[in-house]
Amino acid sequence: MPRISAATIGEHRAQTRDRILEAVARLSRVQGIDAISMTDVANEAEITRTVLYNYYPDKAALLLAFTERVTSYFIESYEQELPAVASPADRLRVFVRLQLTGLLAHPHPGAADLSAALGPDAYQQLAEHVAPMQRILVEILESGIESADFQVVDVEATARMIIAVIGAERVPLISGAVTVEAAGELVTGFVLRALGAESPADHLTPESPADHLTPESPAERLTS
Repeated sequence: MPRISAATIGEHRAQTRDRILEAVARLSRVQGIDAISMTDVANEAEITRTVLYNYYPDKAALLLAFTERVTSYFIESYEQELPAVASPADRLRVFVRLQLTGLLAHPHPGAADLSAALGPDAYQQLAEHVAPMQRILVEILESGIESADFQVVDVEATARMIIAVIGAERVPLISGAVTVEAAGELVTGFVLRALGAESPADHLTPESPADHLTPESPAERLTS
């Protein structure tokens, strides 16, 4: 079993946590988060189950930590890759693409199945961890309202509906029935029309400048 070299106990623990979460990232792409066991994670991370349980007492705690990590990378990628002068529609396009890429990179069950698997308390914590992503979406909608690009009555409710539309592509993506690019165009076009904005597909060609708005997946960065 490889040894982790660190100058301090704190650094050692941080490296071990990274190693565990990177193992979850790799496993989720192969078998889906819902199918991963604690034994699978320990074996993939090349640590004992005892060590794993010292960091995460159960699968719910492990999943919460992983979700928090992926969310932080999502936010970092969104903030770093999106041009500051991007329109609300372009920002929405990038948001949708990142969400879909994450769904494909780390397949997981739907909300109802997660709630049943984790229990109401853990599921509520999970929802709180992903709340920052919804806040980004709310800010996009608010900027679109301010610029008169979007027509929105209830921003919070609209953000929840957009997340639900993105989630509807989870099964087609995982099954390979649709690509991230195709799903992104479908979802973005649908949402922009619902918001009273012109669909980007109506005025952009495949070689248009908007192609540069496809950032690296934050989920991919987790294991790079």
